[in-house]
Amino acid sequence: MKTLSTNKVIYSFSSMNEPVMRAKPGDTVAIDTYDCFQNQIQSEEQEVSAIDWNEINPATGPIFIEGAEIGDLLKVTIDDLEIGSQGVMVTGPGLGVMGHRMEAMESKIVPIKDGKAVFNEQLELPLNTMIGVIGVAPEGAPVSCGTPGAHGGNMDTKLITKGATLYFPVFAEGALFALGDFHAAMGDGEVSVSGIEVPGRATVTFDVIKGTHSKYPILQNEDGFALLVSAMTLDEAIKIAVEETIDLLLPHTDMSVSEMTMLMSAAGEAQISQVVDPLVTARFFVPQHILDSLGIKLFA
Repeated sequence: MKTLSTNKVIYSFSSMNEPVMRAKPGDTVAIDTYDCFQNQIQSEEQEVSAIDWNEINPATGPIFIEGAEIGDLLKVTIDDLEIGSQGVMVTGPGLGVMGHRMEAMESKIVPIKDGKAVFNEQLELPLNTMIGVIGVAPEGAPVSCGTPGAHGGNMDTKLITKGATLYFPVFAEGALFALGDFHAAMGDGEVSVSGIEVPGRATVTFDVIKGTHSKYPILQNEDGFALLVSAMTLDEAIKIAVEETIDLLLPHTDMSVSEMTMLMSAAGEAQISQVVDPLVTARFFVPQHILDSLGIKLFA
């Protein structure tokens, strides 16, 4: 198994980034990451505004995946996800949903002990370890690691965790995959502008899916699958996610658009990932029992 350390990071996803590693379909790689502040905040006494804000949301990579060509899907299975022993949260004026009521930047150090996040003396939170930034080079101009899009990026989706498989549309030769921005815990929305930000290590396995394509990232786990869309508004994101999901499923059935739409209304779930990045991210989730009943195996 190969290992990629944090001395190779990017701050934007781009087809112009030089790969720092090459991997083949079937290869497994352990990837080390900083937290989203590049480990700059180590105590609550630090002045948050004094950190280098140009070193935010670093993603380790990129990795060139041999055989990945424009129009393919890059399959990334998250085999394991480990996090550090201390997390940090930040909020302040102009940040997140409540930034209009904040008077100063504040940080909170959150120890990770015995499988819990110690929020304060009264509260220990269960962990839901997840990856905030994960994706490939976008089509066209570079995209900051802080911004999500069709290439993935800062989707801040709590389903992106151990055991999940993601499918990314390939927009550049080799895909140029990178990841970062781990969380020990984060609720849907990430309303303060940060989860419990932690460094860590993800172990992932790559594959390339030929002969099929998606306009947006797709996540699959044991519970079902979700199509992830980032847009200017949640209304736009969820409408696109629903339509793309229906278009993905229809060719596998003999249903009409009307019948599939009714099925999705009865059984599908419109979900929010995050509402605080330059683009917001929503997902439309389809339970696995629907796929099983219809005999659908996506990307088999």
